[in-house]
Amino acid sequence: MAVQDSKKSRAKRGHRHAHWKNKATVPALSTDPTSGETHRRHHVTADGYYRGKKVIDTTPASEAGE
Repeated sequence: MAVQDSKKSRAKRGHRHAHWKNKATVPALSTDPTSGETHRRHHVTADGYYRGKKVIDTTPASEAGE
C-alpha cells in the first residue's frame, strides 16, 4: 500500500476540497430564441442552432442524397 512522503498542509487540502461544488452543480441551461429549445449554455441545440442561427445541417444523409 502506498505511503505519502509527508503530511498534506491545510492549504493543499483546501485547494483539493474547493472544487467539489463545481462538480455537484446543475449545468446552466438556455432557451434558443429560434426554436425555443432548451440547451446547455454555449452548446449547439439538437436541431443544429446556435444563438439563433443554423450552424449544423441535421438532415439525415439519405434525404440529402435524394
